[in-house]
Amino acid sequence: MRLVKQTVNFDDPGTYHLYFGDEGGSPGTIITFFPWIGARQGIVGDGQVGVTSYAVPKGALAFWKKRLEDFQIPFHPVERFGEQCLKFDDPHGLHLEIVEREEGKVNTWVFGGISPDVSIKGFGGATLFSSHPNQTAELLENVMGLELLGEEGDLIRFRSSADIGNIIDLKSIPTEKGQTGVGTVHHIAWRAQDDAEQIEWQKYVAAKGYGVTAVQDRNYFNAIYFREHGEILFEIATDPPGFALDESRETMGEKLMLPMQYEKFREQLEQRLIPIQVRELS
Repeated sequence: MRLVKQTVNFDDPGTYHLYFGDEGGSPGTIITFFPWIGARQGIVGDGQVGVTSYAVPKGALAFWKKRLEDFQIPFHPVERFGEQCLKFDDPHGLHLEIVEREEGKVNTWVFGGISPDVSIKGFGGATLFSSHPNQTAELLENVMGLELLGEEGDLIRFRSSADIGNIIDLKSIPTEKGQTGVGTVHHIAWRAQDDAEQIEWQKYVAAKGYGVTAVQDRNYFNAIYFREHGEILFEIATDPPGFALDESRETMGEKLMLPMQYEKFREQLEQRLIPIQVRELS
């Protein structure tokens, strides 16, 4: 995946907000990180995204098995709902998986020996850990409009109409309550095609009894948030304006981009933030 934006946390500008996605930073491919040095370790559990899934082209799992082996990252193959996937954790404990999917456009970004025929396309979806799975299922199907596909073991599978990031598995049995920290996911984002559709969602979700925030300007998109009854934080974000707003598509991610309100503090922030260099690993 490509580092498509270096910016800062709007609420804590002394901390990076790093965005990774496909070559163009397309909606449905973006995952972000706040690298807080010395932060406490979190606990993955109810009220969180439990597993983040990435989609790769059909036939690419053999490449990813070898790559994980080469970097000495433990993994185990799993079959679920008729699909083959590789499950593993990142160095901080984030639960990840790679799954082969036919849908989704090819990621043309070439870097570090990863070619488009095996490259991550974007999100495959996520597995949600809910403190009240029945209520979360009700939301997904009857409010968010996902299609119920079926159940397997302790997972309930839903699908949206998109061609990427479109599969949501819901754990049907509550476990331990999650604790926010390193190695956990803060929220899951859903797409709105523009500001008008986002406002429609804001009104609709509020009418269903959920407490929805005002629209938040995130520079590259607008966002609203609400916590569903299973305690998972949902975001609905607009597709536009996108990550080429303040730098070219060719140079995205190469330097620190600051929102207007923090530009006057650039010198101080650049002294505080640890410099980032994207490097190829061998």
